[in-house]
Amino acid sequence: MEPVLLYDTTLRDGTQGENITVRAEEKIKLALRLDDLGLHYIEGGWPGSNPKDMQFFDLARRVSFETSRLVAFGSTRRPGIAPGEDANLKALLDSETPSVAIFGKTWDLHVEQVMGNNQQENLAMIRDSIQYLKDNGREVIYDAEHFFDGYKTNADYAIETLRAALEGGADFLVLCDTNGGSLPAEIESITGEVRTSIEGGDAKKTTANPIRWGIHTHNDCGLAVANSLAAVNAGACMVHGTINGYGERCGNADLTSLIPLLVLKMNCPSVSSQNLAKLKTLSRYVSETANQVPFNNRPFVGKSAFAHKGGIHVSAIMKVPRAYEHMDPALVGNQRRVLVSDLSGKSNVEFKARELGIELGGNGYNSRKIVSEIKQLEQQGYQFDIADGSFRILMEKFTDQFDPLFALESFRVTIEKDKDQPCTSHATVKISVGNQQEITAAEGYGPVSALDNALRKALDKFFPDLDTMQLVDFKVRVIDGVRGTAAKVRVFIESRDQDQLWSTIGVSEDIIEASWQALADSFQYKLAHEKRVRTRHTPSQAELPLFGN
Repeated sequence: MEPVLLYDTTLRDGTQGENITVRAEEKIKLALRLDDLGLHYIEGGWPGSNPKDMQFFDLARRVSFETSRLVAFGSTRRPGIAPGEDANLKALLDSETPSVAIFGKTWDLHVEQVMGNNQQENLAMIRDSIQYLKDNGREVIYDAEHFFDGYKTNADYAIETLRAALEGGADFLVLCDTNGGSLPAEIESITGEVRTSIEGGDAKKTTANPIRWGIHTHNDCGLAVANSLAAVNAGACMVHGTINGYGERCGNADLTSLIPLLVLKMNCPSVSSQNLAKLKTLSRYVSETANQVPFNNRPFVGKSAFAHKGGIHVSAIMKVPRAYEHMDPALVGNQRRVLVSDLSGKSNVEFKARELGIELGGNGYNSRKIVSEIKQLEQQGYQFDIADGSFRILMEKFTDQFDPLFALESFRVTIEKDKDQPCTSHATVKISVGNQQEITAAEGYGPVSALDNALRKALDKFFPDLDTMQLVDFKVRVIDGVRGTAAKVRVFIESRDQDQLWSTIGVSEDIIEASWQALADSFQYKLAHEKRVRTRHTPSQAELPLFGN
């Protein structure tokens, strides 16, 4: 199958998603990462609509893109004025991008009832705007907004709008399922019908300058990716989407799914295998920049995309991975994960031990005995399939391989509430590191925050690189509500540094005690990881320089 052009609109459509805000400087960094992946087009924003996007395009003039063409987005001219008088079109040209994308109205409902316009003036707006941009040397990508809804209610007029775009000189006709309400069968059928109507005959591209079609879908019915692939089957050679599917309402077509589907499942060589392996890292980078928690169950790039929990599954993949995996996770930069829980068998434990580099059998603990212990702990409320950091520590404790980097001597937490003031929290922590002890106090926004701050302060004397670690999620779950406030609680903490993300867990009738367990495990995990890294990179005697100080 021929390559499909990948058009990314994360920086424009993606930032319209709820709770997503990205600064102009951050958008430049994102654009460079998208370019590094090898995407063909990057839509940077709508310069005629807000100062931030104007700033982005100003910054982008100083940036060189290796692969991608930068696109400025806007709309057709306003009714009743010439294109050269339209501020939106002027802003597109001022952006100095090689390509521009403009949208026009395709659905007569929007033309007449929303805009208060008439059909003929709308056609002129589409034709004039595209011709003006073409006369100024731009490649023009025309987004036929609400195309599928418009076609279903008035197919003749929807076709007329596309003809007007072609008369203006559009380089691409992009059919948009703007409301996200169409089904894959409809998308494929309508796209084929439209191609036949516009191109004539059997819609085969036989002319010297064939019409190039694109697809832009939204995910309101959960079908954006499927709808995009349906359009590709019907002849679309450009696919619009966003990284992680971010976008307004339910989002856009997710490029982290579309790209591997096109490349690996449909044999469309749209990006190289080397770049495809960067997909998970890019997904995480975009999530971090947008301040969004990554979805673990996101296909291909999610943490759980290749995670196995059932003992039968794990036993099978240890022999033949494709028995329970549709592809090699490494192709998209992901990795196989085996979870350990009360559903586990000894295969899970043996796989995890090998993965973590932990020798089994120490202290009399083989895989069967460890499985039995884990099932007992999960009966008490622990959940190790969501707490990889605590699980590693537990395995090391079982097998006498745990080397704690610090030990708690005591802590005290106080909460004070004055009449008209918010609560304040204070924590005092006493720890020991080797033969030395340290006692510190700190304030926080709550008791756990205060404990976190006090522990960091105490550990900083011994481990000065902890500033790279931060807590990114904190959850509390009541395990059995029958006992009311005396019920056991499970505390889950997720932490990250510049290299990795890990999670830890604590269980107790006391929420502060459970929080401390999870917090302490998180710091033990981080410190142990740093120690392993240093050990791996410590030069041997033979590698040391042959000269003195």
